[in-house]
Formats: sequence, C-alpha cells, structure tokens
Amino acid sequence: MSAEKGVRDYARILLALIRLFNGLAALLVPGVLARQVGIDPEANPGALYVFRMFGIRTVLLGFELLMQTGDRRAEALRRAVLIHASDTLAAFLASISGNFPKRGKLIVAISAANTLLAVIANR
Repeated sequence: MSAEKGVRDYARILLALIRLFNGLAALLVPGVLARQVGIDPEANPGALYVFRMFGIRTVLLGFELLMQTGDRRAEALRRAVLIHASDTLAAFLASISGNFPKRGKLIVAISAANTLLAVIANR
C-alpha cells in the first residue's frame, strides 16, 4: 500500500468513526448534545427530533464509509465532501447569526475538520 493510499484510508476510517460516534450520540442522548450547544431540550423539545434525524443520517454515512468497497465507496467519498462542506457552511452561518447560543465556533471547527478529512480521503 502506498503512503498516500494509507493516508486516504486513515482519513476515511477516522471520518467514519467520528460520524458513528456523533451519530450514535445524537440518537441515544440528544438532550446532552442539545445542552452542549446551548439548547434547552425541555423548552425546545423539537430539537431532540432534529438531533435524532441528524443522528441516523450520520450513522448511516459512517457505516457506508466503513462497509462499502469499490465504486460504491468512491461515490460515498465524493458525497462526503459535499455533505461536510454544507454542514460546515450551515454551522458557520448559524454561528454568525447568533443561532448557536454557545459553542458555535466549536461546531464549525468540528465540521471543518470533517470536511478536511473527507477531502483527504477523496484524493
């Protein structure tokens, strides 16, 4: 295995693990995540639904990067760049609009790191 292929594989696997961790957290403990970004889940119960929607999407995307091979993996990697870049943009816009009560910059940074991993894995 070439060094470049090894770096791409490590980036893909790391991105998949991050997706699985964040997705499972959103599915299993959405209230904890909501509080981490400054949302009171009791005052905003709809936020739990949104976190769970994000969670299942993220878990499926993580499994896709780990389980698929060949053309299907290549397509998943191409979509990963678009998915994470749009997540980063959405987080950035929410952060500058004041819609993230706290830790907006952290969410933007995490999304940007995921975008970087997707770009590296996709090279």
